[in-house]
Amino acid sequence: MAKQAQRVVSTLRQMILSGELSAGERLAEIPTAEHLGVSRMPVRMAFRTLEQEGLLTKQPRRGYRVRQVTADEISGSIEVRGVLEGLAAGQAAQKGLSEAQRQVLIDCLNDGDALFAKGYVTEEDLEAYHDLNMRFHALIIKASANPAITAALARDEHLPFASVSALAIDRNHLHLEYRRFYFAHMQHHAAFDAIENGQAGRAEAIMREHANATLRYAELFGAASEEKRKMYVIGIHSLSVEW
Repeated sequence: MAKQAQRVVSTLRQMILSGELSAGERLAEIPTAEHLGVSRMPVRMAFRTLEQEGLLTKQPRRGYRVRQVTADEISGSIEVRGVLEGLAAGQAAQKGLSEAQRQVLIDCLNDGDALFAKGYVTEEDLEAYHDLNMRFHALIIKASANPAITAALARDEHLPFASVSALAIDRNHLHLEYRRFYFAHMQHHAAFDAIENGQAGRAEAIMREHANATLRYAELFGAASEEKRKMYVIGIHSLSVEW
């Protein structure tokens, strides 16, 4: 996906997560593109991606609507991903890595080390992390040599925030995002160490915990939904963003 489209996806995903875009709210290409200061093409690509992730539903001749999603739905899909990725890591540790697979993982770790070394992150850094994160996870799935895991993850990725690519970035608090993503990167190091040393049980546990760290999305979504409910009760729900 083009970088600009990926940025639009991340922005809209964060707006849904925070409650800035409410369930049922209609989104159309032109006003969304104008609001974000981009052309229609990256918005069109972003809408399709978010539809595949289960965050938007397509309306015949009327654009898209934000889908009703619950915190339980998010946490359930993330937990399933954790089980599957943990199983993949454990099996990869049992089978062992080829030299080519090992080098891909090492390259991801080195790229991440360089990214976080300066002690802060920019939006561009997190976009780069998004790419290396996907490579790291995809390689572990491939190294498991288990097509059933690949098939199960493909189904799970259509659930809200279940895909490893479904990163939501809070651009207003990048200092906190540095801590979150740096911690995730350290988990990558631990997972690689376990896989390389054939420690299947440890590798599985680390990757399950790595996925479960994403449960923060469910917590944030639940908090945002509750706040929106309170706003409605006291009669100021009209303050939500509308495009």
